[in-house]
Amino acid sequence: MKPSVVSISVEITQTDFLGREVRGTAAGSGFIFDSRGYILTNNHVVENATRILLTMDDTRRFEAELVGRDPLTDLAVIKFTEDMEVPALLLADSDELRIGEWVVAIGNALGLPGEPTVTVGVVGAKSRTVGPLASGIYLHNMLQTDAAINPGNSGGPLIDLNGRVVGINSAIIEGANGIGFSIAANTAKAVAEQLVEHGKVVWPWLGISANDVTPQVAVEYDLSISQGVLVLGIEPGGPADKAGMRVEDVILSLAGNAIPDTIALQRATRQNAIGATVEVAVLRDGREVQLSVTLEEMPRPQ
Repeated sequence: MKPSVVSISVEITQTDFLGREVRGTAAGSGFIFDSRGYILTNNHVVENATRILLTMDDTRRFEAELVGRDPLTDLAVIKFTEDMEVPALLLADSDELRIGEWVVAIGNALGLPGEPTVTVGVVGAKSRTVGPLASGIYLHNMLQTDAAINPGNSGGPLIDLNGRVVGINSAIIEGANGIGFSIAANTAKAVAEQLVEHGKVVWPWLGISANDVTPQVAVEYDLSISQGVLVLGIEPGGPADKAGMRVEDVILSLAGNAIPDTIALQRATRQNAIGATVEVAVLRDGREVQLSVTLEEMPRPQ
């Protein structure tokens, strides 16, 4: 596994609060997921990079170039600048991962010299939402683990005992003990495919902010159901607004898929193409209402 894990060093250029250009360096991890030399890492590792350097586990160093990045999922794909065949890790079906299953985190922890650092733990939870991050975004469908994830681990693989990648190590919660988060491999596969093919990711968009309906939320809003997605805000002029969706509607289904929570809503939405018109069932004032929503491309954070 280690030959497929790389340490990433980047030279970055940013603008300070006075508008001056400031140069610096950053470090992280990544792993080869395609033998043609494509590497998955975190967006926050390589954004603003003017130069990307890779160090292999045998200390060889190579230049890399950015293929594409997706700030919404904090994922990016980079590639060796020279053509080469390299050993790749397999991305597993992370939906099959079980709570309590043993996992291994590999990465350039703390930028320590030498081989990648290996830590071991278990999957503590699935489908976590983490954020807001420094960029203001929330990461959804995250895996929680107690395998130690330290600065420099970002972008490294979380691996099951069969040697397959189940997650991409991404987030540490300041002040928490024994809790780290990884982006689920199924999310990474979908994003990586678009980044390799198009250099960017385009997601279909409803244009709402929402939260899960829990028993507590149901009591607060006097709802007759205990699951679904409660609409908290609607983007003016967005798809939901045009279709007549309202704040405090509860989304029950989309395109025939039951929607028990926001993760299910995200998945169901992303199964459809931009421009597709989907039927959305919502609960409004105690009765079910059918809406036809034409999905649009999600605006991209810069």
